[in-house]
Amino acid sequence: MYDVVIIGAGIIGASIFRELTKYDLSVLTVEKENDVCMGSSKANSAIVHAGYDPKPNTLMAKYNVEGNKMFDKLCSDLSVPFKRNGSLIVAFSDEELESLNKLYKRGIENKVEGLKILDKQETLNLEPNLKDDVKGALLAPTGGIVGVYELTIASVENALCNGGELKLNSKVINIEKNKNFEITLESGEIIESKFVINAAGVYADDIHNMISEETFSIVPRKGQYYVLDKSQGELFKSTIFQCPTKLGKGILVTPTVHGNLLVGPDATDNMDKDSVSTESVNLDLVRETSLKTTNRVNFRESIRNFSGLRAVSNRDDFIVEECKDVSGFFDVAGIKSPGLTSAPAIAVDIIKMLEDSGLQLNKKKNFNEKREQVNFMELSSEEKDALIKKDSRYGRIICRCENITEGEIVDSINRTLGATTIDGVKRRCRPGCGRCQGGFCGPRVQEIIAREKNMKIEDVMLDAKNSYVLVGKTK
Repeated sequence: MYDVVIIGAGIIGASIFRELTKYDLSVLTVEKENDVCMGSSKANSAIVHAGYDPKPNTLMAKYNVEGNKMFDKLCSDLSVPFKRNGSLIVAFSDEELESLNKLYKRGIENKVEGLKILDKQETLNLEPNLKDDVKGALLAPTGGIVGVYELTIASVENALCNGGELKLNSKVINIEKNKNFEITLESGEIIESKFVINAAGVYADDIHNMISEETFSIVPRKGQYYVLDKSQGELFKSTIFQCPTKLGKGILVTPTVHGNLLVGPDATDNMDKDSVSTESVNLDLVRETSLKTTNRVNFRESIRNFSGLRAVSNRDDFIVEECKDVSGFFDVAGIKSPGLTSAPAIAVDIIKMLEDSGLQLNKKKNFNEKREQVNFMELSSEEKDALIKKDSRYGRIICRCENITEGEIVDSINRTLGATTIDGVKRRCRPGCGRCQGGFCGPRVQEIIAREKNMKIEDVMLDAKNSYVLVGKTK
């Protein structure tokens, strides 16, 4: 019997999981995939939004601004890369200048700090690689960029170190409530819990409908991106947005915390909740639309394309509430952008809702908010030397593109929430994220996983279940 079961281990489920382990509770997160951060949290813009865009007096506005303020400490505590690089919303017409003024007023109403309208010259002084016909911009200095894989993984890992439990490969197929909730997994196992939190992303409506009357629906909105080599990463310091439309915040151009450049996404509503393919026509649209912002991006330096799904509900706001017809069951659903930014604030609010619903909360005296992870290339020369003397594997570079050592890869496999797949290692410490996209280091990572896990190399997956890389010898 658990006090709380969370369904879904994306950034929302992970944030709630960690927050709950600050209390003397038995908490379990169940995830249908073989790792955490495998859905929408794996494929998004990784932007920490300032909060000027959501409509005032909505949950989106409230959680966006509150969550934004939490990122400095959160990422410091969890050893997650984060940078407040600021956001620029650029205008190229008089009509768009009017839109900037509306966004400015909305941001002030949402209590976003530091907003400023820039004229053409101020904008170009800040970002000289913008198109010269720019007319002005809205500067939001509290905007930022973050390592979203790292944040999700670190939050779950920290929760596990503080007594939480995690079940992977655990798809929920039925939920019933008698005295307590009975959650049936695909394996046939039944889990009992006093409270349930539905953080299942694009599947949140399906989970909700297992226990409650239908009150919302989710449509996955696909967005496709270009990832460009680090040769393009210094074109812009800020995250550059075009003026938003009804479908979202438009095509952005942004540096990443790891030094690449990201361009995208488009927005296409799609009924297939598992479709993360990319299509040339959509990528062409992303590229062509970005030319309105800048013509300095060399798309020949693109090293990867990807797509992600946003969980768009038929309501105009986030859904963060206890079901009216099923006490103790909470939906955290329709968490599209700015969901990543809002996640830590949503987690805090859910704790209050659980308490109001009857969950007894007693804070732990021994909660450890820190989680350490070595990034070898960020160490001083003295620190590197000391670490290599302690463990020689930190002196062997496996991924030349990203300068990732064998020591870091081994650590990512043997941690509390250790990687078991090639892409699982990639999300934790970045081998394969560089220009060759794992062409050289991928086989070495696979060998290291097999060695460290004492498994056959053919059994090491690329990423999701049954994503075999090797099936046998050819000669």
